[in-house]
Order: sequence, then C-alpha cells, then structure tokens
Amino acid sequence: MRSPIIVSAMLGSVLALSACEEGFQLSKDPIADAVNAVKGEDGENLNEIMLTIAEASEAVGYFRRQLNTSPDNIEFSRGLALSLVRDGRAAEAVTVWSDVVAHPEAVDADRVNLADALIRAGQWDAAKEVLNQVPPTFETYQRYRLEAMVADANEEWDKADEFYETASGLTTQPAAILNNWGYSNLIRGNYADAEMLFLEAVRQNSKLFTSKNNLMMARGAQRKYDLPVMQMTQTERAELLYTLALTAIKNGDVNIGKGLLREAINSHPQYFEAAVRSLSALDNKVTN
Repeated sequence: MRSPIIVSAMLGSVLALSACEEGFQLSKDPIADAVNAVKGEDGENLNEIMLTIAEASEAVGYFRRQLNTSPDNIEFSRGLALSLVRDGRAAEAVTVWSDVVAHPEAVDADRVNLADALIRAGQWDAAKEVLNQVPPTFETYQRYRLEAMVADANEEWDKADEFYETASGLTTQPAAILNNWGYSNLIRGNYADAEMLFLEAVRQNSKLFTSKNNLMMARGAQRKYDLPVMQMTQTERAELLYTLALTAIKNGDVNIGKGLLREAINSHPQYFEAAVRSLSALDNKVTN
C-alpha cells in the first residue's frame, strides 16, 4: 500500500499544476478534487484517500459501493471495516472483519484488527480468543497494545505489564501506551509506579493532557498536592489543580482541597464554573 505521505505529495502536485492553468480557481471541496485527480490512476490511490482524508461516513459509502461490484475483493472489505471503526460503528466493523478473517487471503494483521473491533464493541472474551489465534511470531505494536488491554480487563497484571512493556518498545511514539500502562497501575493501587509512567508519557508528549490529569490523580493518591515541573498552559494548570483538589477532598484533606480550589479559580484565565461550584458546595456544607 502506498504511503499516505506519497499520496498527499501527489495530490499537492496535481493541485499545484492545475493552479498554473489560465482561469483556475481553487475548489471548495478539496477531497472531491483529490478523488477526481486519481480516478485515472490505479484504485489503490483512491482507497488510500478514503482511508486517510475522507470523512468516515463517506469512506463507508465508497467501500460499500465497491463491494457491490467486487464482493470478493478483500481490500475493499478491509477498507470498509476500517472505515466503520473510524465512524464509531464497532459492532458493524466486527461483522465485516469476521468476513475478512474468513477470506482465503486473510493475514494475521486482519485478526488483530478483528480483536480491536471486538474490544471496541465490548466483546472482551471474543477478542482474547481471536488474539490467541495470532502466532507469537507476529509482533506488532497494535497486537501487544490489545493484548495488554485484554490482560487488564481480566486483572492479569503480570501479563499486562509484559505486554505494555513490549508494546512501548515497538513504537517511536510511546506516550499513549505509557499512559494506558500508568492507568492500569492506577486502578491497581500502584500509585508510585503510575506516577512514574504518567511522567514519562508527558515527557514523550507534552501535549497529552490526559496523562497530565492522570498524573494528578496518582500524585494526589499519595497525598502529593503540588504540581510537578512540566510544560502546561494556564488553563491546563487550573484544571490540574482542580483535579488535585478533588483528590485531596476524596482523601479527607478538605482544607487542602479548598485551598487548591481557590488556586485553580485564581489560575484560570476565564471563569472556572466547576471549581467555583465545588468550593461553594464545600463552604455551604461547613456553614450548615
């Protein structure tokens, strides 16, 4: 399959060359332009466009139409299944991926994608069965990410740790998997380990607010009520202080929580309604 970068470069060249023509005006629908530009090329380019820059619902319609013409084409079935997942229709994607896996040209990556759709659809036991059918020699980031999630769901913590570690070593952008691994430790009550993993996730991707927020929960659970040194916006700072405040209140450290709420309100560049409401509720409770 051609790289999305190559396809994007090709499309950019098409638009640039067309712009040199007399009287050319940029279209209001660049996706339609891109599709029209490659209609004369092989279908692989058009499939790639539908899987990358087209709207998910548009891609679903496209691949369904292709399958009506070529029902045995496994590439169209894969495209439909991937597009259904993108469109948030996991249950339908499970059906299509099941058909793909039954196809004589199916590969191990298809089984992993089926497991992914099953997890999205909440069918954890079925996902585990499918992953068990994938040979251990098939080592990919997605496979081990899913293995870790299934192990977490079954509270098989040693297996989960092994799979998370393997997955993090198979990607150049491990922030998301480190966050998941940290959250796994958070729900187990391993707060110090969770804190370490969230810190590493933030170091890998300073824009990942979810990891920053999870970090506050891990630190708060250890009664560490200060913000660590890390990159954050003023709004993020206020929201992180708010999370820390709620954790403190949950721990029974109400006065510390109230102080953190006031700091969150003062830190936020706008009116912080949630924090104001929480502080007011605490004050009213004390008054009553």
